[in-house]
Amino acid sequence: MNRGTTADRTPVRRLTVLYDDRCSLCTHLRGWLVRQPQLVPLELVPAGSEEARRRFPGLDHGATLEEITVVGDAGQVYRDTAAWIVTLWALREHRPLAHRLSTPSGARLARGAVLAAAKWRGAQWQGGQWGGRVYRRSDGWAYDARQGWVHTPPGCAGTGRATG
Repeated sequence: MNRGTTADRTPVRRLTVLYDDRCSLCTHLRGWLVRQPQLVPLELVPAGSEEARRRFPGLDHGATLEEITVVGDAGQVYRDTAAWIVTLWALREHRPLAHRLSTPSGARLARGAVLAAAKWRGAQWQGGQWGGRVYRRSDGWAYDARQGWVHTPPGCAGTGRATG
C-alpha cells in the first residue's frame, strides 16, 4: 500500500484475521484471540474459504494460507509480521506490546516470533498436508526441520533453477 492513501489515514474500526483452519497452531491462536478483550473487533475467517474469497476477491488467497493476513475495514492489508503486530494492537491487554513491537528493535523480535511460529508450523506440514517436516513459502523460503531455513531463488522461465 502506498503511503498517504485514504486507507492509511482512515481509522481502523474492525479487522478480519484470515487463519489456516487446517493448522492446529492457527486454530489454537484463533481460540485464544476470541477470548481476549478487544479494543478493535476481530473477525476470524478461515483463509481460502468461500467466505474469504467472497469478502476479499482481490486477495491472493493461496498466499493467505502461507502467512497470516489481516484486512482492515478500509481495505488495509497486513501480512506476516505486520499482521501479528496489528492483531496484538487490537487487543486491550496487548496493545502496549504491539506498540513496542512496532519499533525497529521490536520489529526484529516480532520477526523472530513469526519465524519461530513458521518453524513449528513447518514441522507439522508435509506434502500439502499437516503432520510433516517441511514448510514452504511462495517467496522462495522453506523451513525443513532437518536443515532449518533455506532460500531457493526463483528460476528463469519457471525452470526452478537459480540464475547467476
